[in-house]
Amino acid sequence: MSAGRTVEGAGCVTWWGFGPARDLLSAGAVRQEGKRNVLLVGSGDPRHILKTIAGLRDTDTLHVWVIENSMEVVARQLLLLYLSLITPESMGLNEKTEVFLELFGNSEIRCQTEETLKHVAAQHSLSVTDMLDKCTPSHPCLDTSLLKFRERDELAQIFKQWQHPHSNPASVFKAWDARVRQHLGTRYDSRKGCFDWDLTMKLHQKGCGVINKQQYIKWRERGVAFEMREGLYQRANQSLLSVRVFNHRGDRVGLRGYWGDIVSSPYLSFGIETENKDLLKTQNNQHVKTAQDISVANVQMLFESLSARGGHHYTPQLVSECAGSQNISNKHTVETQPQSDQSANDETESPQQSQDSTVNQTTEEETQTVKTASEIQTEVNKQPETHHRTHQLELINLHGVTVSFLSLDSLTKLAQKNRYSHLFNTIYCSASMVHHLDSSLKQIAAPDAILIVELAKYLLDLSKEQEATFAGKVGEIAKGVGFMPVHKHNNDAYAVFTLQKN
Repeated sequence: MSAGRTVEGAGCVTWWGFGPARDLLSAGAVRQEGKRNVLLVGSGDPRHILKTIAGLRDTDTLHVWVIENSMEVVARQLLLLYLSLITPESMGLNEKTEVFLELFGNSEIRCQTEETLKHVAAQHSLSVTDMLDKCTPSHPCLDTSLLKFRERDELAQIFKQWQHPHSNPASVFKAWDARVRQHLGTRYDSRKGCFDWDLTMKLHQKGCGVINKQQYIKWRERGVAFEMREGLYQRANQSLLSVRVFNHRGDRVGLRGYWGDIVSSPYLSFGIETENKDLLKTQNNQHVKTAQDISVANVQMLFESLSARGGHHYTPQLVSECAGSQNISNKHTVETQPQSDQSANDETESPQQSQDSTVNQTTEEETQTVKTASEIQTEVNKQPETHHRTHQLELINLHGVTVSFLSLDSLTKLAQKNRYSHLFNTIYCSASMVHHLDSSLKQIAAPDAILIVELAKYLLDLSKEQEATFAGKVGEIAKGVGFMPVHKHNNDAYAVFTLQKN
């Protein structure tokens, strides 16, 4: 689907998906068992990975292969998967859930959460840059060895940027507000009415009544979806910032800011469906629980399933031993020197690499975005670097589960490699990546393969006609690459197909 003006609210970077988490092995008519290989194309977040792992039996093995369209999204996937694998001894269930959801859906986070982000960034930075070193911290479930060297270098730069950020909350809010102004245009002054309309007349009508009005409007205003504590949410969430390239007066300008969804919300991934029907109870036609409550319950359930799968056989990351340091206790914390108030440089920085080969054309509104980003530079100062003593965190070893990340341009090349010939039992594709599907899919799909495609149900900028047209186009593309519909849910966010028998 093209990232045209009609879907500007969805953004050009998929930080979270536009549909709830699914057990991908249960999508077909019969649940898949045994040794399974799953390909995810543009999923944006690990919701399907976590849900699928939670549904595994003890005798099942799962290899997930992930392709994204930007390294910033790959970095986020690694961050969220790492957090999911932290053992209960290293981080309690409630704390882990809070940190996970803050980093998942908040543009501004607590200082404690920022320290966790910097710690995980330090671990991953070591892992992707020194993979061949025997002392390199690694984890048997997370594999980045199939990425190109330049992609690993870019990952290392992203993690370094998370450790030593150049963005403060004021500039992050300005970046968010600039997106809202660009999206609403002349409706900006009546934005709360627009937010309320999108919620009650669109999301609620699509079955998302659990999304609370106050929480949704606050997210639309500032980008803060999850506030589970009364702490101060005032540190920039670096994992939600990325570079977008514009043509501005004949020059290519890279703007670092927030370029993701500002309309549909991160509540869609974990907060609108639950197996616990008590969380869906209503009183006086109002939901007793909110999408935040459901997100917390669902994420906790997934984390508990991961711990059970790991059997509490932990795999410590030996960072301190490799550095010649003494062993540290099983209860790990992140220690830092006292920090001064965080301040920032300009939101405009040189891009590490264009996220897409297509350079966005400047419009009058985009020119205003460039101006807004430039103004930030005159209002903030440079932050001194914070020196961390990186401690290890124990991670769960999910026996029989591996998540491998493939190069950004690898989808069309998989069919040329024997390793992937008729390998994938399930193939998932996001709405933004459907146009990449072609006939080569038959060469990598197993005989019993299931194709799952995300639809445009929760892309609120689209009309019902556009949504239906997109669903029809998805069916045509699937048929063209050799797949036929398995079943059809009129109210579902995904279309499911199976490979036609020759």
